[in-house]
Amino acid sequence: MSNDRLERRLGRLLLAGVAISTSLLAVGLLLWMTLGASGPGAPFLHAGLILLMATPVARVVVSFVEYVRERDWFFAATTFGVLAVLAVTVIVAIRTAMRW
Repeated sequence: MSNDRLERRLGRLLLAGVAISTSLLAVGLLLWMTLGASGPGAPFLHAGLILLMATPVARVVVSFVEYVRERDWFFAATTFGVLAVLAVTVIVAIRTAMRW
């Protein structure tokens, strides 16, 4: 896959992630403002935030898969290192949150 094609695919992925998370956040905020904090808005807000945070991670995953398919081992290894750092960060954050 050419770099231009990969960049277009990644751009569409990022655009879709941001658009969907923005929609979820807007619906959640509207529900929260009209029905109160105990209403059905909280799940939309949570889903929107999680998707917004997961979008860049999805970009790294897609990049890793494409580099492996292209047999570009340097960039595949580098991207895998980034994924490992992200995974450790998520695990530490979850464990820290569970202690609270």
